[in-house]
Amino acid sequence: MNYWQSVILGIVEGFTEFLPISSTAHLILTAKLLNISQTEFVRSFEIAIQLGAILAVLWLYGRKVLFHKEVFKKIIVAFLPTAILGFLFYKIIKNYLMENLLIIVWALILGGIFFIIFEQWYKNKIGKVDSLEKISYKNSFLIGVCQAVAMIPGVSRAAATILGGLFLGIQRKVIVEFSFLLAVPTMVMATGYDLLKNGFSFSFNQFGLLFVGFLTSFLVAIIAIKFLLYYIQQNDFKWFGVYRIIVGLIFLLFFV
Repeated sequence: MNYWQSVILGIVEGFTEFLPISSTAHLILTAKLLNISQTEFVRSFEIAIQLGAILAVLWLYGRKVLFHKEVFKKIIVAFLPTAILGFLFYKIIKNYLMENLLIIVWALILGGIFFIIFEQWYKNKIGKVDSLEKISYKNSFLIGVCQAVAMIPGVSRAAATILGGLFLGIQRKVIVEFSFLLAVPTMVMATGYDLLKNGFSFSFNQFGLLFVGFLTSFLVAIIAIKFLLYYIQQNDFKWFGVYRIIVGLIFLLFFV
């Protein structure tokens, strides 16, 4: 991997992390297009640069969490299922699922189909929960269970949490913001655990690549977050479903 490839992957990560289209899948598929081999470092890179996108959330929402203890506690409750299952299945996720292009592509396609069906069913419904503070601890935990499903690359953490929240009666803007905030402990722990296991073997140049990817994803993620908040004011998510299906079919036909 070179620095230009690091920038490209940083752009892809920053733009896709909070959209319901699976940033992990897009990073892996982009690496495939750029002829980047899935080495131990590249797999760690694809996890670690997500911290840049997470920093963008803290930049925009840090005060909302720090000054609302109830919101903070609910985010921690939602994080628990992923923390437990991620620790138990870390090796399977990183060494098998993240290398299986067929699983990733089918997760994109099936997730896209589910998105379209869900939005058709959800049409004209309005959630009763209209603020982060009103999300119950029970629903926080259930949203966390939905997020845990996204440990399968291609499912999309954002998609799983947003759809789960909509199903539980949370308004669209509120569950999107909760999804942003839930990403913080999830990706901090995932990156920290991975770097703890592998980071000591990285070279100085590899840390340079990580920094460039991190910074790029941070800057692009700020734009992506603002775009999604603007988009949901007038649109639902079915076009993201269509996009997922198209991307999945292209890779299924030409690369798998």
